[in-house]
Amino acid sequence: MADLKLHPSWLEPLREEFASPYMAALRDFLKAEKAAGKRIFPAGSEWFRALDLTPLENVRVVILGQDPYHGPGQAHGLCFSVRPNVRVPPSLVNIYKELESDLGIPRARHGFLEHWARQGVLLLNAVLTVEMSMAASHQGRGWEKFTDAVIRLVNARAEPTVFLLWGSHAQKKAAFVDSVDRGGRHLVLKSPHPSPLSAHSGFFGNNHFSKANAFLESHGRAPIDWALPAL
Repeated sequence: MADLKLHPSWLEPLREEFASPYMAALRDFLKAEKAAGKRIFPAGSEWFRALDLTPLENVRVVILGQDPYHGPGQAHGLCFSVRPNVRVPPSLVNIYKELESDLGIPRARHGFLEHWARQGVLLLNAVLTVEMSMAASHQGRGWEKFTDAVIRLVNARAEPTVFLLWGSHAQKKAAFVDSVDRGGRHLVLKSPHPSPLSAHSGFFGNNHFSKANAFLESHGRAPIDWALPAL
């Protein structure tokens, strides 16, 4: 499975997943797609980038996406994030608008979110690869089961964590999280997706960034510095 570039804190607890028949089938599928000349995003070395930049023990916030961006030069393994010098996608523009409204943080001129990931924001897509120009082309191939296992590992930890679930897909995927509103320890915040199609239906004004930091601080965990440095 590529060359397994991910932080050791994930590698051991996910070892059974990597050795499972469904991951073998996924590996064979990806090899066949590449052999057929199809372009797969992101690069193989970045499939697990979210798990490399954000060690399991450091996770403070989880943001769930659906698929990698399928345009050339965009995806690099973190949901909603694009490489430097790539135009900021519409959903991320709306995330920045809400961030500015909520915390007064000026909108970044780039869409590179590694600063968040390095602080403990797990930027996880449900599906970790996609064929160029073919949205959702790798859904149902096994990635969903793998990323469910990732979420379960975070959920099982004792440290109170915030899950930002934007849109019905993310909310369904993390429905099993042990949330405070069910007597659990994690804060689950839900709203419509930041896509231009739905942001005005409740994403704008959700104040998720300030709510996340308030929860972390109330449980003795450091808040996230959501302001992105200039590149």
